[in-house]
Amino acid sequence: MHKNVNTVNIYKEFLNYKLKLLIAGSKFKAFHLKEFGDALKKFGFEYKLVTDIENYDPYATLFRGLLTARRKLNKLIDDFRPDAVFIDSPSYFGLAVTKKKIPVYMLLRGDYWSEIKWARETLYKSLKDRILHWWYTRIGEKSIKNSTAIVPICKYLEKVTRLRYPQKYIEVLYGGIDSSKWFLDKGMNLNHPCVGLLQSSTIWGKTREMFTLTKVLESMPDVTFYWVGDGLYKDKVLPTLQKYKNFKWLGYLKYPEEIRKFLGTIDVYALVSGIDMAPSTLLEAQLMERPVVCTKVGGIPELMEDGKTGYLVKKGDADDLIKKISILLDDDAKAKQMGKEARRFVEKNFTWELIAKRFSEILKNTTKVPN
Repeated sequence: MHKNVNTVNIYKEFLNYKLKLLIAGSKFKAFHLKEFGDALKKFGFEYKLVTDIENYDPYATLFRGLLTARRKLNKLIDDFRPDAVFIDSPSYFGLAVTKKKIPVYMLLRGDYWSEIKWARETLYKSLKDRILHWWYTRIGEKSIKNSTAIVPICKYLEKVTRLRYPQKYIEVLYGGIDSSKWFLDKGMNLNHPCVGLLQSSTIWGKTREMFTLTKVLESMPDVTFYWVGDGLYKDKVLPTLQKYKNFKWLGYLKYPEEIRKFLGTIDVYALVSGIDMAPSTLLEAQLMERPVVCTKVGGIPELMEDGKTGYLVKKGDADDLIKKISILLDDDAKAKQMGKEARRFVEKNFTWELIAKRFSEILKNTTKVPN
């Protein structure tokens, strides 16, 4: 057992008591967090899902008074009385809950420390912005450090996290997906042949890899590339990519209905990313039986099978990207076979039931049953 692991008294579990789990995260992840909570019911959990910022607002802490924020959080805890708390990301909420002597399981979706560095280098120029960024970073770091256990979302991130917290209890917890919600649903008017990109532009280390597409767009004028996504760095890459007639930006599409139609209509899914841990879009594309071509970075190789469900390409290698996309567009039989393998791969390894079972095991590994 790793050091600094708080313990949960789970004696009540043996009295047929449902363990009560409070799940808190971003409203943008509520769809997936609800699926996670629903799957946990099969393993003896009762859960409550809340939006972290609505229950402990950082701006309230800074500008409207710490007392109000604390009262709201106290009421939430007192009303639900959780046995444990699952936090979606480092945050004010996470730090506040760690002070409640309740076991806190901190999910890490990304390389938090690299993301801080990129944000500082590209976004925060004024002294005021830098001070605020330093303060928020300090809060986030404390929420991670004080958690009972850290659950990175892929093995790559697990290694990164262990280097920083060698004494913490750290176990991988992949994101799950409900395959029944991802069925072939062609409904978009797209030019063919086409390649679909579905990725956000909120992290500079991830987004800047899209400049690799310039050579690809120039070399494949008869193939249309559609990008669905938005974010802070959108305007840094769009002016360059939109110079090419075969590049189209579709912006934001409603999730999951319009995303499903998009993935069901494209010929090939491409993830051109400088860093990614466990992108749910990659799982979604494979469930839609799309062959995938992805940059070999971070945790991406863990979510697909190179040569079976698609292809991995080296970061910055436009020539290999062109080659792998061309193979799939020129060989329809291979593309369809890879698509079918892709769906089977995801259904076998990333069901919510598997993820919920895994979390149940993690919780039990960090608990102590009284004699």
